[in-house]
Amino acid sequence: TNETNCLMMLVCVLFKGWLLREVRGSWIKHRRYWFVLSQDSLDYFSGPEKGARRLGTLVLTSLCSVIWPDKQTYKETGYWSITVYGRKHCYRLYTKHFNEAVHWACAIQKIIDTKSPVETPTQLLIRDIEENKFNPEVVEHIYQHNPILKYTQGPLYAPLLPFPYGNHNGKGYGSVREEAVKLFNCLQQLELVREPVPIIQGVLQTCLDLRPLRDEVYCQLVKQTSHTPSPYTAAHLRYWQLLTCMSCTFLPGPNMLKYLRFHLKSQSPESEMDNYASFISEALEKTKCRECVPSWDEIQMLMNRQEMLCTVHYPGPGSCQLYISSHTTANEVVRRMQEKLGLQDSKNTFALYEQNALWEQPVSGSALIADVLTSLTTKEAESTSRWKLCFKLYCLLDADSISVDSIEYFFLFEQCHEMVVRGQLPACEEDLQALAALRLQSLMGDFSMHVPCPPLDELFPGHMLETRSCPTTQRFPTGLLAGTLWSHTATAVQKQKVELDKRLRSRLKEESSSVMTSILERWKGLAGYSRRDSMAAYLTIARQWSGFGCTLYESSTGSFSQKLWLGVAASSVSLYKQGESEALESFPYGQICSYSVSDSNTFRITAGDRDLMFETTKVKTDSTKNLDSFSSLSPENPCCHGRNFFGGDRGDMSPPLFPKSSLTPAL
Repeated sequence: TNETNCLMMLVCVLFKGWLLREVRGSWIKHRRYWFVLSQDSLDYFSGPEKGARRLGTLVLTSLCSVIWPDKQTYKETGYWSITVYGRKHCYRLYTKHFNEAVHWACAIQKIIDTKSPVETPTQLLIRDIEENKFNPEVVEHIYQHNPILKYTQGPLYAPLLPFPYGNHNGKGYGSVREEAVKLFNCLQQLELVREPVPIIQGVLQTCLDLRPLRDEVYCQLVKQTSHTPSPYTAAHLRYWQLLTCMSCTFLPGPNMLKYLRFHLKSQSPESEMDNYASFISEALEKTKCRECVPSWDEIQMLMNRQEMLCTVHYPGPGSCQLYISSHTTANEVVRRMQEKLGLQDSKNTFALYEQNALWEQPVSGSALIADVLTSLTTKEAESTSRWKLCFKLYCLLDADSISVDSIEYFFLFEQCHEMVVRGQLPACEEDLQALAALRLQSLMGDFSMHVPCPPLDELFPGHMLETRSCPTTQRFPTGLLAGTLWSHTATAVQKQKVELDKRLRSRLKEESSSVMTSILERWKGLAGYSRRDSMAAYLTIARQWSGFGCTLYESSTGSFSQKLWLGVAASSVSLYKQGESEALESFPYGQICSYSVSDSNTFRITAGDRDLMFETTKVKTDSTKNLDSFSSLSPENPCCHGRNFFGGDRGDMSPPLFPKSSLTPAL
């Protein structure tokens, strides 16, 4: 032993020194040891002297990992800690000095980085199969003599692919190596359970959270579908069904993709496995990495190699049903909706929106509809409102060419009314009442006492009623009682507040009744107006606003403390004070020199010698790819009507260049 230790000391020592090591027994305690880092290992001894006894060795390979010192551990223990993970051992080391901890971590990591990549037996065999794929006899020999490549009923004790030791990610999972072994156990349970969807969803969720495990699961599934004793049973087909779901959710890495394709081509012709293999091969050509795990319905459709039925609403009560796959994008649905509704020749552009009663946002053209539907299901579960996918006008590039008999004209009317009800069209109260009456005439025809009326909030902007009935001077400031003791005075103030709120509600009810009465009187005066006449009169009033046809985004700039509307139209970008009809500024596209997103909530426009910055709640940085087409949209440009003013061809429904707000982007 002494001779071995002497030889160890003669090896090129890269770093050495005293460190505390965590020792686990009946309780955790720290002991002081002399640590020596060499080119191949991290060793610790009883002391620094030549004859000191070596107490332990951690062999360093490319799969070892180092966790760097963090402040939280220092606050809790008073020591800076580093953790070194090896195949068999884990060293938790402590020191009083931060610089010393960093030096040790850097030195160990440098050694790990110099090591050749470790290859597992499975990887070596996959390489052999790739090299001999045109020699069936050799490939068959490899499979026959290497059970690790074939179906097994026994457990898996180590991953099939190499993963770093001790790679924890903070998402509630164990190390990647541990999770890989657990996943194989989940795969085997598929053979026994009556309802496989929860297990499939769980495996997909783990692969979504832990990216390195995707290739591992593909490898495990290839193993479990190779040389199966009972290949035609329902239990065995479960592996193929999971493989189908994987192929529509995640792409494997290049090497695993080659191995998977070889496996798919090896299936018996005209068998059920061959049918799944063909479906998977086609899916791999189209799959993009998903943002969400497939829903229950989507998984059931994939298990049967079928498409899903998707309901797409459009302005008004109408909707269409389309069959979609896991690879269908929003752009494809937009084009199919245009064809169904006869809008393919429109000069205006359309998009899909996620929408509920109070809020909506456009869907990126490249977004997968399956992901969008899954996210809508999640939103519905988290709130009481109903979410839907809606097909709507996106950019009004040529309002004059819309035929009054077309469904596009109906879309324009419905979306204009949405804007009015949400308070996004600045108009006087008289005009708003006239619009409400025209809306009733278009919906219900001539006035009748026997026809139930829609509620006022579907006809008239709510903020106008609140302004009339609840002046801000009569409201209690938010947090009036914050920080006070619950005393007699506080109780009296609370009672006063409740009483005032009751009076304000009563006044709001009175004002609502008064406004509704005025609207009904105006409605009576519209007797004889046809639906088309009512819609035309409605849009004539709306067109009086100079911003008609804009897409509006809530914004602010340093020059104004008040919230502003940034209006993007086919020919210019304009700035409006909310509630005012005249634009503060207007910039034709020909005057705009540059435009950029400078950070997550700031948008910049340079027009001539002016540099304008707009603060917003959110900027879609991924839409900057469309900026190059921005300047081509001046009215003089003949291509204007054929292009989205955010860039891209018609039908390219990427999210707007400008920020989304909590309010609806409106016409």
